[in-house]
Amino acid sequence: MQRVEATLQRILPAPEITPQRLHQAMRYAVLGGGKRVRPLLAFAAGELAHADPGRLEIAAAAVELIHAYSLVHDDLPCMDDDVLRRGKPTCHVEFDEATALLAGDALQSLAFQLLGEYRVADDMQTQLEMVKLLAAASGSRGMAGGQQIDLESVGKALSVPELEFMHIHKTGALIRAAALMGARCGNGLNDKEQGQVDLFAKLIGLAFQVVDDVLDAESATATLGKTAGKDAKDNKPTYVSAMGVSRAREFVQELRQQALDALAAFEERALRLRQLADFIVLRKF
Repeated sequence: MQRVEATLQRILPAPEITPQRLHQAMRYAVLGGGKRVRPLLAFAAGELAHADPGRLEIAAAAVELIHAYSLVHDDLPCMDDDVLRRGKPTCHVEFDEATALLAGDALQSLAFQLLGEYRVADDMQTQLEMVKLLAAASGSRGMAGGQQIDLESVGKALSVPELEFMHIHKTGALIRAAALMGARCGNGLNDKEQGQVDLFAKLIGLAFQVVDDVLDAESATATLGKTAGKDAKDNKPTYVSAMGVSRAREFVQELRQQALDALAAFEERALRLRQLADFIVLRKF
């Protein structure tokens, strides 16, 4: 975690560089908060592939910048219109809407700049695949597409398969990209093993969202660091609204077990990934 923070501190433009307000907003949106689940996934998967930590820190930072940009845009009045994120005012509240919009744009651009500026894989073909992977996970068939489905689903009662489809895109795509990019930073996994890492990430990504839905329904704003109960207030479909809190809790445990089963062949080599699965499922639950 400290390595990720230090990398983000280093690669973000310094606040005194012009345009100062934009760079201050970028740093505000990224630094000093968050669970860093995606960077941790990249590092844990990279360990399986015997990846160099110097490569992993760049790949992990790129994924986290994409995640941070998505949160800045997600909080804007035209999206979820939220005023609290990671226990502090959202970026557009602290600065202004136009600056927040530009900060998100710039964070997304910086993520891809990192993948073009640093060597993160053994060969250029693999590095290009990583760029493509992150772009696809961020775009219309990934995170952005999932957000569009989410916007269109307000006020609707979605089935569990429909919720899964939405969140595989909105939340899961970037989580899967983090794990696969980490694995590609090294050369210790064959195609089958990368497939098992991908399956693990898919399952744990869904578990992450179910836990989020339960926490939104049951936790206080001070605990969450963001506005609690907002999903229900905004009439958004969630796993809680689809199956109830009790069943949602059971579903999380089922997803966790399936995710751990996907790692069985790695035995003790996958200890970090198993620990991360527990961190995701058990966080303030």
